[in-house]
Amino acid sequence: MVGVVNVAAAALVAGWLFRPALAPATRRTVVAVLAGVVAVLAGAGLFSARFEVSARQALFDDPIVHREQTAYQEIVLTESLTLTGRRDLRLFLDGDLQFSSVDEYRYHEALVHPAMAGRHERVLVLGGGDGLALREVLRYPDVRSVTLVELDPAVVRMAREDGRVAALNGNALDDPRVEVVTADAFQWLRGSRGGFDVIVADFPDPESTATAKLYSHEFYAIAASALTPSGRLVVQAGSPAFARQAFWCIDATVAASGLQRIAYHVDVPSFGDWGFVLAGREAPVIELPRPVPEGLRSLDAPTLAAATVFPPDRQRLDVDVSTLTDPRIVDYERAGWGGY
Repeated sequence: MVGVVNVAAAALVAGWLFRPALAPATRRTVVAVLAGVVAVLAGAGLFSARFEVSARQALFDDPIVHREQTAYQEIVLTESLTLTGRRDLRLFLDGDLQFSSVDEYRYHEALVHPAMAGRHERVLVLGGGDGLALREVLRYPDVRSVTLVELDPAVVRMAREDGRVAALNGNALDDPRVEVVTADAFQWLRGSRGGFDVIVADFPDPESTATAKLYSHEFYAIAASALTPSGRLVVQAGSPAFARQAFWCIDATVAASGLQRIAYHVDVPSFGDWGFVLAGREAPVIELPRPVPEGLRSLDAPTLAAATVFPPDRQRLDVDVSTLTDPRIVDYERAGWGGY
């Protein structure tokens, strides 16, 4: 459309300025060329959807089975079969991998279950609109209520209505104990009454200032005030291998909010070495709840104890705290991933 407007403008200006100086044959040639350009542009517009699909598919290794552009992000689902015959369903938000169905359980078990080792009647999940962290929370029959706060309603709709994703999350979003809220987590948490036994912060990585606020000193201070005295906060903190400074910045920022914390990490093949920060007003202990929920595939007591040990090249760094006015986490994140 923009091209056609430009061609039309060029035709009008050229016709007005140069028509007296052009021979009839030349004028016919110019008109024919302009008509040809308009025809090419019209054809491009007619087939642009196909071009776009082909171009987008070229960005992903596996076939795209769902794509949606929302007011917040592009949502893409791909699906393929692994060499062993397992289905690999992958979710990408703005091109960044969020999970692979082959190994997402390793991430979500590590994220949720250490935080559930204590009172967990009232749970808050921030982010995690795909319902996978929610699935792990709902393994506990003594969970009385779960509030899920997700910014993008399209992610929640996909997780509930797309049969592939719903099967993966065990239809967690339809559990009667779950209340789904579509809102900005920062704003919603600031206005909440608190009283949560567990808060699970499952946000995208802090690659921009829009997401950096969810990893800020101010956000963690609000989260701390929303916890019960014995409550626990767990944060997905990225990779201590690929973005070491960013990982320990999150750890330092949580500590600056007044919470005591402990960092740990696990191996998730689709992501690599991936880390978390568990925090509370009381010093947290890394352990599994008792009794241990049935069906865990990647966690046991020795594995979880070992998860708190970091090799020398991934141990704690002296880094700055990230705030709303100085989101250092973005610089650390970009510097870390920029090398890979």
